[in-house]
Amino acid sequence: MQSVDRAVSLLQALATRGPSTLTELAGSVSVHKATAFRLLATLEARGLVLQEGDRGRYRLGPSAAQLAAGAAGAHDVAVLCRPLCVELAQAVGDTVNLVVSDGTQITTVDQAAGGSIVASTDYVGRRGPLHATAAGKVFLARWPQRRVEQLCEQGLERFTEHTLVDRGPLLADLEEVRRRGWAVAREEHEAGLVVVGAPVLGADGTVVAALTAGGPTYRMTPQVVPSVADQVLATAARASWRLGAVKPG
Repeated sequence: MQSVDRAVSLLQALATRGPSTLTELAGSVSVHKATAFRLLATLEARGLVLQEGDRGRYRLGPSAAQLAAGAAGAHDVAVLCRPLCVELAQAVGDTVNLVVSDGTQITTVDQAAGGSIVASTDYVGRRGPLHATAAGKVFLARWPQRRVEQLCEQGLERFTEHTLVDRGPLLADLEEVRRRGWAVAREEHEAGLVVVGAPVLGADGTVVAALTAGGPTYRMTPQVVPSVADQVLATAARASWRLGAVKPG
């Protein structure tokens, strides 16, 4: 029972402190480093704890998210995915957004800036359309075709000359999203802005968020987009695992 109590104390320490070293965790729960290491290894094997590389910091793992009530809520998704958003933004050098949807529009719940001098607007808290954004297309691609057709029948707003407002082109684009696993919006919502997005899945396999990376057209060229999309896909898969989705392989 003492081991269980200490293991729970380690989880609570991680929840309170955030990413921490072995020494910090052992000190916070008043146990020897060897004991803390053994307990953390057990927790890591069950997915309750993750270690960032060899001898790296520990953080809460995907199984902890499954146990947490409301872990799929927008705030919790943002908290769990925040480190990955920052990491991706640094890797691609452009702005990364985490986006959720209520079925009618999208809302950005977190944003991480890359290292570029020119960055996109701060979108946190802002809403946007489904049909004209990469994040929106991520959600639409999972809809039944008839539901998408009904959306088209309501009339789609044109934001730029590149916005897809007709049923045929939009359905074809969504088929491409399903085929390759990621979406792209090329100046469809804002002139001069190109964004790619990929789905973040919850424990039940449904799309709970979209992870996007975007920048100006002169950086996000047709030659660059596939490489950025690969990085977004890989990061979205890691985010999905943190939220309890089944890890491939």
